Amino acid sequence: MLHVAIGAGLVLGILTGLLGAAGSDLFLSLALASEPLGTAFISAIRMVIVPLVMAVIFTGVAGLGDPRRLGRLGATTIGFFWATLIPAILIGMGVMRLALVFAPAVEVPPAAAREAPALPGLVDFLVGLVPSNPFAAAADGALLQLIVFTALFAAAAGALEDEKRRRLLDFAEAASDALIKLVGWILWTAPLGIFGLAAPVTARLGWGLIGSLAVFIVAVVLALGVFIAVVYLPLVRWLGGIGPMRLLGGTFGAASIAFSTTSTAAALPVTLDEAKRALGVSETVADLVLPLGASMYRAGSALFQGASIVFLAHLYDVAIPLSAVGGAVLATFMVSLTVAPVPSSGVVTLAPALDTVGIPLEGLSILLGIDRVPDMFRTTTNLIGQISASVVVDGWVGDSAEFGEGGALAVNPGSSGSARPPG
Repeated sequence: MLHVAIGAGLVLGILTGLLGAAGSDLFLSLALASEPLGTAFISAIRMVIVPLVMAVIFTGVAGLGDPRRLGRLGATTIGFFWATLIPAILIGMGVMRLALVFAPAVEVPPAAAREAPALPGLVDFLVGLVPSNPFAAAADGALLQLIVFTALFAAAAGALEDEKRRRLLDFAEAASDALIKLVGWILWTAPLGIFGLAAPVTARLGWGLIGSLAVFIVAVVLALGVFIAVVYLPLVRWLGGIGPMRLLGGTFGAASIAFSTTSTAAALPVTLDEAKRALGVSETVADLVLPLGASMYRAGSALFQGASIVFLAHLYDVAIPLSAVGGAVLATFMVSLTVAPVPSSGVVTLAPALDTVGIPLEGLSILLGIDRVPDMFRTTTNLIGQISASVVVDGWVGDSAEFGEGGALAVNPGSSGSARPPG
């Protein structure tokens, strides 16, 4: 399995680096000599990040179609997705910030430290989001500007007539599939690349890196639990009429599949069945919200990315001013809506946010090596969030949602919503 090989590459790299840091000239030489492998791996990741993020965001936004045709059901669904992503990111950042108190001190080499780009103020920051030349922004690697441009372009494409929109979507989907395939090929080189990144870093940093990674994993898992407890469970209880035990018990089968496969898409058939049968979600709502959520709603991944930004900034001693936090949150918000369905995509697509606050992309290799454990927990959180969305939307809109002309969603004004037994 690829994740096993990636983990082995990280472990071997760390062991080689630790032996080198302990005084072995042989292992120190091996660790330093492997650095070009890591450089090549990071360059390959950089090569595909810009077109992949643009293609996936375009297909996700343009695929929604004209927002006016979504109706109340679609608008409520998208509203739930967007409204819960910001708390997820902020909880991830906050819990990680508190957890770093327990992380051992790591002395980062001066060459690895970078200052976050200075952002003069809120107005200049917002103005700077709009690129005067998107091609120049792509050449400069200004990912945040590209994300904004792509989202606006995709929204405009979604408002076109169906035939024209379909042609653009077909092209973008084909490009996205090819890029995802390319990412898969690059990830097969990840064991060597991660060895070439972990060995020299560990040789310079020693045992402090190991302790910091342990704190990172524990903090991410705790933050995911806090997010479920303070966001999803109250919303489902107050707006969906279902108690915590019924929600968690009724989704156990789908959650087990998501946890073991790290894929909410793989669990979708069971998710649909449990949402309708165990939780009483109407068929109309479940058939729209759950597939849409599996394709674009990953609040657990957003939380993980927010926590990762704070952790890597601490590791590389990068100061993040308050003005730069807004850019990082916005970049994470946009990317988390359209995380590509590839292994460890939550790590790979973290690049725009890291770029925004000036954190070296080399930090991605460290997260890739340990990502299997956080990935299982954040995927389960993603699935609970998708089911929670269906319950809340069903309680808010209910049976008033119907499909109108041309597949558009409409609402029967006289309907009062769906009935569901109390949880």
